[in-house]
Amino acid sequence: MPPVSDETVRVELGARSYDVVVGLDLLDTLGTRLATLGFAGRCGLVTSERVGALYRARVERALALAGFTPVVVQIPDGEEHKTLATLGRIFDALLQAGIERRTALVALGGGVVGDVTGFAAASLLRGLPIVQVPTTLLAQVDAAIGGKTAVDHPVGKNLIGAFHQPCLVLADVGVLGTLPRRELLAGLAEVVKYGVIGDAALFAGLERDPDAVLTGDPERLVPVVAACARQKAAVVAADEREERGERAVLNFGHTVGHALEAVTSYGRYLHGEAVAIGMVAAARVSAGLGLCDATTVGRIGGLLARLGLPVAVPADVPVAALAAAMRADKKSADGRIRFVAVEQVGRVRLVPLTAQDIVDRL
Repeated sequence: MPPVSDETVRVELGARSYDVVVGLDLLDTLGTRLATLGFAGRCGLVTSERVGALYRARVERALALAGFTPVVVQIPDGEEHKTLATLGRIFDALLQAGIERRTALVALGGGVVGDVTGFAAASLLRGLPIVQVPTTLLAQVDAAIGGKTAVDHPVGKNLIGAFHQPCLVLADVGVLGTLPRRELLAGLAEVVKYGVIGDAALFAGLERDPDAVLTGDPERLVPVVAACARQKAAVVAADEREERGERAVLNFGHTVGHALEAVTSYGRYLHGEAVAIGMVAAARVSAGLGLCDATTVGRIGGLLARLGLPVAVPADVPVAALAAAMRADKKSADGRIRFVAVEQVGRVRLVPLTAQDIVDRL
């Protein structure tokens, strides 16, 4: 097989700009890339139990070869551990190790590791540099890019957090080969999202050949991950803190998806699975508002189903509970939600809706 070429996407944020590098066997370059950014000596490495078993030794070796001494913190796997307690565990380990203001943290793992470590970096010593090394498809195309960091609260998802941009994102598609099938599929939901909100060609390509991503072929995965990263980078550059509206389009499918996760106590669905259901729900709401036609709803639902993702709100989840969870969402303001509605594949718009407006059209 010929070598797979890396693709580099620049997130343009002035003095805080950084690269998202997508390629194969990038884990082995982590130490030299950290050194190139001007870091040296001690660094923090936060990973999860499952990811650590697979890649901790490899990453520690790459860091050691470049002269780094990593302080390793291993946290439990699962969204249920994206909590203040886990954050405190990271604080304790790093502070006891004597970290300093120029100690770089490395987040090696999926969205939970990236979010919790990112928030730790934003908080410790009033801000430490962080490198995101996402190991799930969902994190590579979405969560690791853009600087959103957070932990969950029983009231809702990601309610305690901060914006804290990384100084580098290293997306090694080779690690996706060890992902459980269910997690790979969950990541594809975010890939589909990018197609719906702004890349009709990406969406059509997935419709023509869904196996292009299902097989895990690095040669096929690199351009798909890079395409999503380019779109995320452009949106973040235009609206870093979700104040002007551009970044809000990234929430397509997330209004109902986040509510579904909260109502089911974050234990029934992976994030991408909930978002898949939420995207079909958003398309149905959009059609109910007269903003898109039935063909668009069918294309979105059809592609997600072909990719093996759930597409319907389960019958045992009361819509009243979904509405209550939406009202508690941090994106709700004055009783209204900036709902991301679809007009056609590749184009969305924001519509102010109440939670009741949404559930009435599910």
